[in-house]
Order: sequence, then structure tokens, then C-alpha cells
Amino acid sequence: MVDATHTSFAASDRSYFSLIKKEIHRLATEGGINPARVNELDLIVAEMTSNLFKYSDDGEILVGVFANGGSPYIELISIDNGPGMVNPARMMQDGVSTTKTLGHGLGSMKRLSDVFELYSLIGWGTIVLSRVYSDPEKAAKEKLDLIIRPIVVCKPGEKVSGDGFTYKRTDKYIKLMLADGLGHGPEANKAVNEAERAFKIFPDYSPTETLRFIHQDIKKTRGAVINIVGYNFQDKTWSSTGVGNIFLRMFGPANLKNHMSYNGIVGHNIPNTMNEQLYAASDFNQLILCSDGIKTRIEQSRYPMMYKYDQTILAAAIYKDHARRNDDMSVVVAKVK
Repeated sequence: MVDATHTSFAASDRSYFSLIKKEIHRLATEGGINPARVNELDLIVAEMTSNLFKYSDDGEILVGVFANGGSPYIELISIDNGPGMVNPARMMQDGVSTTKTLGHGLGSMKRLSDVFELYSLIGWGTIVLSRVYSDPEKAAKEKLDLIIRPIVVCKPGEKVSGDGFTYKRTDKYIKLMLADGLGHGPEANKAVNEAERAFKIFPDYSPTETLRFIHQDIKKTRGAVINIVGYNFQDKTWSSTGVGNIFLRMFGPANLKNHMSYNGIVGHNIPNTMNEQLYAASDFNQLILCSDGIKTRIEQSRYPMMYKYDQTILAAAIYKDHARRNDDMSVVVAKVK
């Protein structure tokens, strides 16, 4: 089932920290994470909430559990609008603290995590990423020729997401789809799940023809706006077709281009003629996809040195600065290695 990839927890009230810890423990256990790793995760959560309490008035933790092809992992993303850090690398050393504590928090989180990154800017705030794999040795053998990092969060108050992200991989190509069902809630979720089912069974590569197939298949739903991006491993080219207001930006070390989508609603009305737009990976090795729950006046220059970080950090930074909070919210970042 296509749904939110992450659950949002407000971490501004210390009285809720034990409930947050229990809920994350439950999500990890149900997601198939090794019990020994879940116990370590409990310690990470305790340190993460403690830091948010000390340094931020409006902290948030995003929690996502990913099946990852039989090698499950859980991802914690701490986001705050606090004062930021002058020297983040130094703050991760044991014994360094700005609040007269022992200063072991960030260091212990880093040791217990399989992936740990911290991005901070003075006057902007801090993002902390902790990723814990059920089986780290198995995860280390994963093929990472194309990295995909999604953040999909439900509209506050909803139990299911009207946004949905999925992808399909073969030996020759990979296709990504971000869909936003009209409105929000269960009916929007139904539309994106019908779209996901059609997306998975369509046998060919073409993003345009995939969209046409989905259009015919979801006519009994309320419809959706969709962008489909394909990456061909042989000719190292992206191709994309979009209908409706899904934002797509292609970018590389020296290039940036926003993709133009067609007007319409998949399942209701799409143009008779649609052409795929092509992008060479040599010029554009990364992409950002966003639903309209994210304000898209994104200025990547606001995030210096971001190219050194995991793609989840960029997705979280965009979510932090541009989430509308009155709709389902999606940010997907992908990068060709």
C-alpha cells in the first residue's frame, strides 16, 4: 500500500517524550527491525528528544520504516528552528557541550547509528539524520547506483496520505512516480494506490505511455496529478512526463532546470499529445520531486555545502522551510552515483 513514508512527532513538550519513544519502538518492531537494534534505537530517541528540548522550542521528529528489499531500516530525522551550531563537527565529539552537561549525546547517537549526519546553519536551525539497519552487514552490500530518498507526510489530523511515492526497477531502467490524489484523506489515498497498482503492472519504460495507462485505470477514482521520471541505465538519460502540479527540478553541479508539466488531472482529463522531456545525467545527476503540499520557490543556494550530505538531509531541509502544513506533503530527492 502506498502511504506516508514518515510519521511526524512534535517534540516541543517534554511530557510527550516517553510516548514518542514507545511509538517509535512499536514502529521499529512492527517493521521487522532486529530487537537488539531496537534497544539501541531507544537510546538514540532519548538523546534526540533531549537535544530538541534543550535547544529548540518547536522541534519535530520524522520517523520512517523502510522494507528496503528485505533489509529493513528505520530513519529518524530531527528538525528544529533553533540557533544552529557554529562548528557541528566539534559538537559531535564527546565532552563538548554548550549547556554544562557531559556532552555525550551527539557522539553516542553517532556510534549507535549506521548512518548519522548533522546539518546546521547559524540562525536557521539543525537537521539530524540517524539511520539504523536491522542487519548492517547486509545493508553494506546494497547496490547504490541510484539513491532515492523520499519524505511523504500526511496532512496533520489525517490517518492516511493522499500523496504517494513509488518506483519500479529492472536491469535496464528505473521509474519513479510521485502522485497526489485530489484533496486528501482516504479517497485521495485510494486514487494514488490505484495509480500505483497500474504503474507497477505497466510493462514498458515510457513515462508518457505509463501515464496514459494509469489514466485509463483510475477513472473511477477522484483522480490525481502525477509526474513520472525514468532513468535509463544504458544511455544514462532521464526522461519525464507530468500532468498537474507536481514540481520536478533537475540539477547537477553546474546546471538547474525546472520541468514543465501538462495541465490536467490523470483519471479525468489529460492532453491528447504529450512528449517526454529528456535530461542527460552528465548535466543533471540529481532531481527533486515535490507535491503541492510543498511551496516550490526553493532556493538551493540557501543550503551551502549540501552536496556533501545524504540526500535525505536536502529533502528534510526543503520540508523544514517549505511545508505548507495544511495538506499532504512530499519531497523526493534522487541522485545518480
